[in-house]
Parts: sequence; C-alpha cells; structure tokens
Amino acid sequence: MERTFFLIASLLGGLSVALGAFGAHGLRGRIEESLLANYQTGVSYMFYHTLALFAVVLALGKWPASALPVWAGWLFIAGIVLFSGSLCVMALTGMRWLGAITPIGGAAFIAGWLLLAITAWRA
Repeated sequence: MERTFFLIASLLGGLSVALGAFGAHGLRGRIEESLLANYQTGVSYMFYHTLALFAVVLALGKWPASALPVWAGWLFIAGIVLFSGSLCVMALTGMRWLGAITPIGGAAFIAGWLLLAITAWRA
C-alpha cells in the first residue's frame, strides 16, 4: 500500500499545482469571486491532503501491522474527491447544489486525521 499511496499522492500533487495555476490564470475574471474562492479552497485542501497521503506512507512504514493508516489513506482520497472535487466542479459549472456533498468530504478528512492519531497513540 505504501507504493500505491505514494503514487496517488505524487499524481495528486501535480494535479493540485495544475489546478491551482488554472484557477489563478484561467478563471480569474471569468467566474464569480465567490465561486473562485470555493475553487481555491478546494485546490488548497486537495494539496494539504496530498501531503497527508505522504504522512500515511510514513505511518505505514513505521507501523506496518496497523490497518488504520490504510483506512486513513482511503479516507483522504475520498475527501479529496468529495470535498475538493465538489468545490471545483461547483465553481466551474455553477451547480451550487454540489455544496451539499462538500461536508461529506470534510468528514472524511477529519476521520482520516483521527485514524492517524489513533495509530500513533496505539504504537
């Protein structure tokens, strides 16, 4: 799983930079400021949780017997898709109802962090 999460994190890191550049240079002045702010929040959280996936890789190396970091990794990925994805798609399409999905992704982020904390606590 370490290799899988490292690969996914690497790809998401590059995608975060590309989406951030697109937002800064391609969207400014083309969409409402509130939607641009949502987009930027989505990209920022995507990048933060890409780094969290690298923390998962470290946790898997340090505590290989624990399944909790694996769950944390999948929760971070789900959070990126649901939280960041919903904000970015909402900004690009104007479909504000997607905002209802965003908190589910936020809950996945929180759960992932808690699982990493429990992993360290139990070690």
